[in-house]
Amino acid sequence: MGKKIAYKVLYKNYRLKKGEPIGELVERRKDLRGKSQLASGLDWAKSMFGEVVKDKHAIFIVPQELESEEKSSDKRD
Repeated sequence: MGKKIAYKVLYKNYRLKKGEPIGELVERRKDLRGKSQLASGLDWAKSMFGEVVKDKHAIFIVPQELESEEKSSDKRD
């Protein structure tokens, strides 16, 4: 089993004082290119959803690790 990182992407709604979900990203790569998990995910979220919102500095993420199950195709009846 491998591990994936899922990022819930939220936008800070200052008027309602809470985060509004705008999407979810799933990262499968092992190498974060020298960045921390949060920095890598936040840069990716801003590049994907930055055009959707007025202020891309109000985007934040909540990471969580997911277990991925590898299905083998070797099972035959």
